[in-house]
Amino acid sequence: MTQHSGEELVGKDFWESHYGRSERIWSGNVNSTLAAALKDLAPGSALDLGCGEGGDALWLAARGWQVTGVDISETAVARAREAAAEHGMSESTEFIAVDLAEWDDQREFDLVTLSFFQAPFDFQRAEIQRRATERVAVGGRIVVLSHGSHPSWAGPGAKGQGHAHHPAMPTVDDELRALGMPTAGWEVLRAELVQREVTGPEGQHATIDDVLVVARRS
Repeated sequence: MTQHSGEELVGKDFWESHYGRSERIWSGNVNSTLAAALKDLAPGSALDLGCGEGGDALWLAARGWQVTGVDISETAVARAREAAAEHGMSESTEFIAVDLAEWDDQREFDLVTLSFFQAPFDFQRAEIQRRATERVAVGGRIVVLSHGSHPSWAGPGAKGQGHAHHPAMPTVDDELRALGMPTAGWEVLRAELVQREVTGPEGQHATIDDVLVVARRS
């Protein structure tokens, strides 16, 4: 992690440093677990929180969704806008650079997604997740996809355990508690660990866990 004045970067400074390391950080492809969870949904309006460089948002837009992507990093959002323009999706996407802890948009959406909404420092994660449920329209869904384990090359520490620069991964129960959905008015459709094959920076292969929660507002 980049150092600044003897301290580790956090918040916007961290993410600007993260995205500034190269011209593009992510592949631009949607995560396979998220795609499988959403492939049968009829398109409508979608909100992608922590959208990064826009891979998930553009995948949704290509399938007929009208998508709003929000991320704290201005660099990531600029790349998402550029990618949308390159693919002729500027009219079906909107990308906003803002700290989600401060964002106060009151619109409701047919779909709200939070994919790998995690960081190597403390932030208002649970509060933002809880507020995300308030943006789901009646009949709509929220989909939360999170890292549930570290790959072996990420450093010391047992599966799911936190250590330096790698906080403890959330469990399925952690995510359900963070969302704080009341029993009435919500139906949890999926709440489970999903395994995924990954490749490391030196070609290593591993199977890791993703935490997937899908819920529908009734």
